Amino acid sequence: MLIAGNWKMNTDLPSARALAAGVRESAADAEGVEVLVCPPFVLLDGVYQILQGSNVKVGGQTLHPEDEGAFTGEVSAQMLRSVGCSHVIVGHSERRALFGETDEDVHARVRQALDNDLVPVLCVGETLDQRRGGTQQKVVAEQLEKALEGAELASGSDIVVAYEPVWAIGTGETATPEQAQSMHAFARKWLKDRFTDELAADICILYGGSMKPHNAEELLSQDDVDGGLIGGASLKASDFGAIIEHAVHLAG
Repeated sequence: MLIAGNWKMNTDLPSARALAAGVRESAADAEGVEVLVCPPFVLLDGVYQILQGSNVKVGGQTLHPEDEGAFTGEVSAQMLRSVGCSHVIVGHSERRALFGETDEDVHARVRQALDNDLVPVLCVGETLDQRRGGTQQKVVAEQLEKALEGAELASGSDIVVAYEPVWAIGTGETATPEQAQSMHAFARKWLKDRFTDELAADICILYGGSMKPHNAEELLSQDDVDGGLIGGASLKASDFGAIIEHAVHLAG
């Protein structure tokens, strides 16, 4: 099970270091659960200094598909690796909606991450209109297919998939446990068809839609929910720690 925190564009260096210290303490005895935090780029080194030597991993929030070059404001895979990152979020709904990232862009970023020994946390999910139209499975299948086209995985730990119902991000709405399980099971079957049963069984599929301490245990207890990609609740060490506790309880 993996509990990942996406800090988005929040915190400054002092508050990020304090938050990282709190997460380190919360995760100290998190047996059977991986913990990951993804701070803003400029805070990665400072956060890594706090977390180095602990069982909490650090990741980036996106990356550029090229190794280097004249791309002002962008961040490369090697830059992320050099400040201790093991993971990187790819294709988050906010990147798609606010910054125009296409399925082709997401594919290029997934390949770049894999080529540079970073684990991509590949985000997929439908909008409210798509769910109302009954096309959510079609949307997720297309996103998975385009993002993973040509990808060869040595093991299930090479990639993480995060299902984020876009209609449940930052709205206070949450998919029911049954809705989450249904989409996670669909994604798992897609991965089995694309790779192998064994590899797909080992891929962590995270739920990424407003998971909080009060609903975490019910969501995490679903058969195909292997963890959470946490937004708002990851910005408070006590809330994030409570979600980790739920995961530890279920993993035990």
